[in-house]
Amino acid sequence: MAATPAKSPSSPTPPAPTAAAYRSEHERDVINRLKRIEGQVRGLIDMVEKGRSCEDVAQQMSAARKAMDKAFYRMMACSVMEAVSTSNSEVDTFREVERSTRILEKYA
Repeated sequence: MAATPAKSPSSPTPPAPTAAAYRSEHERDVINRLKRIEGQVRGLIDMVEKGRSCEDVAQQMSAARKAMDKAFYRMMACSVMEAVSTSNSEVDTFREVERSTRILEKYA
């Protein structure tokens, strides 16, 4: 009969980040994304001024647009997390999630 391996003591689960810490992390992430997008847009201006091909410019515009979409979705994720973590009741949580859903429907 084979011996059952001994279980190693599991490390304690780290505490969940606070709403403020989560928001701060999201803000840094979104700001960094926007700064990269700003650089992409400056590069686009330079490309147009230098007469680069329309296809090259369009490709870079597409990349900048997708980057902006990702920044938008990260910001919306923060909005949903705030709604869920700061609500006083289940009804408030549902209202806030519904509000976030309407924002997504409107702008996404």
